Amino acid sequence: MGAMAGAFSAYSLFNETHAAEWEKAAQRIEHLTPEKVAMEEDFWMTIQQAYTVNSNLVNLNNGGVSPSPRVVQEAVERYNKLSNEGPSYYMWRILDQGREPLRQKLAQLAGCPDDEIAINRNATEALNTVIFGMDLRPGDQVIGTLQDYPNMIQAWRQRALRDKIVYTQISFDFPVEDDDAIVAAFEKAITPKTKVIHVTHVINWVGQVMPVAKIARMAHARGIEVIVDGAHSFGLIDFKIPELECDYFGTSLHKFLSAPIGSGMLWIRKDKIEKIWPLTCNDKPRSSDIRKFETLGTRSFPIEQGIGEAINFHTAIGSKRKEERIRYLKNYWAAKAKDIPGVKIHTSFLPAYACAIAGVSVKGMTPGELDSALMNQYKIHTVGIVWENISCVRVTPHVYTRLQELDKLVGALEVIAAKKNKGS
Repeated sequence: MGAMAGAFSAYSLFNETHAAEWEKAAQRIEHLTPEKVAMEEDFWMTIQQAYTVNSNLVNLNNGGVSPSPRVVQEAVERYNKLSNEGPSYYMWRILDQGREPLRQKLAQLAGCPDDEIAINRNATEALNTVIFGMDLRPGDQVIGTLQDYPNMIQAWRQRALRDKIVYTQISFDFPVEDDDAIVAAFEKAITPKTKVIHVTHVINWVGQVMPVAKIARMAHARGIEVIVDGAHSFGLIDFKIPELECDYFGTSLHKFLSAPIGSGMLWIRKDKIEKIWPLTCNDKPRSSDIRKFETLGTRSFPIEQGIGEAINFHTAIGSKRKEERIRYLKNYWAAKAKDIPGVKIHTSFLPAYACAIAGVSVKGMTPGELDSALMNQYKIHTVGIVWENISCVRVTPHVYTRLQELDKLVGALEVIAAKKNKGS
């Protein structure tokens, strides 16, 4: 039971490892706004040193999955060793008791009651729970976009095949810097049969931030429910889930929260829980208890408990400071790259419409060619994106990213673009 004092006690790994040093660092910048703190390299160096990333690789694909800081890794290792001392005892009788304190801390971070939070493995599982758990009839319409995440698109298409619902996808040419235009596009697609609007909070391909609350207000005025894919927003943007005014929200915690790989969260508004069927079996499937969505059988208890240290880490930085730092890093490289001949940035520079993720392309090169050139020639890891009307390389820094790494990216783009232009 001493182990379960863990992440939410004075004896947490974070407190043992970082608390004193971070407190001193925070005192030096406490008089500054988050926007000013974003540019204080001495402060962020303290944060950077808490990660164990490979210095021979510039990892700029944190939009896929982010590395965990050392204390989170050590927490998972500690709980894994404990589990293996007697799995059925330590997992089910000891570590399983740690889910309720974790639920409370996640709820505090999300700004909602703890009985609206379910802990699972990723955003796909969270959102599929809602997508397949809703009572929809043949002919009922669901509206999404062509730019949503593929797993969500395929889930809705499967429901259309199985249950004969109507799945309508609208399309955007991002970046879009007009809330009203975005809301109007969803509104235009509504019919008397529309039951659900599916919104991606931060478009994973190019980082466009969608005006979720405005879409939700419009939808609710027409009796339509709203599902939000928050895989890339939770732990990045400083917000509370109820502020989005949606009905359902799913996220991966192993992205910007830097929780253990394979951890996620589902939020359902209290009055909606009862009507959603669990994705996996439960003895009371129509219960209003959020825990009915956690009957996953044997799962990784060490990963679950490692989330607690990630919350400590995130909270010590500060949500708004973290958001502004990562936005600063994105703008730092993108502002320089946009002036390189032959280089195009596919993401807004306005704070309301972008934060961490940005798309970049070089004229005359496919995303795959640019991605390969960055990796093979410069050891810069990104990801090439070709999806619907989007064609670019996605670049995503995190709090551990150093300015010199972004300078290396800009320098690489200059050389690559110059060679391509000369060749053409």
